[in-house]
Amino acid sequence: MSQSAQSDPRDASLEAPLTLPKSWKKDVEGLSAISMFVSGAVMVSRNRYLAWPALIVAIAGYVTSRPMRQKDGGQGFSGIVFALAAMFTAYLPMFILPPIEHTGNQVPLPA
Repeated sequence: MSQSAQSDPRDASLEAPLTLPKSWKKDVEGLSAISMFVSGAVMVSRNRYLAWPALIVAIAGYVTSRPMRQKDGGQGFSGIVFALAAMFTAYLPMFILPPIEHTGNQVPLPA
């Protein structure tokens, strides 16, 4: 079990800094991901009050994003389109469904 000093993995002089490949993206588009998540939650729950923040976050994510090349995906408008679809889903029942009319002829609850 004899090891030389050069092959000792605990030697601090043999450490190399971590470098990521250049092909990896270094910036993460967090606002776009948050906007997509909130827009999906709006579509499932039809909560109108979450649709507006989803749209605002999507626009902010688009404004602050760096320009992408076409081979990188080029999906800058996807968050905005998804937020608009969430708003459409949330507000559509207001225009399609008729308002509920309350009549005075209600059956009393049994006591």
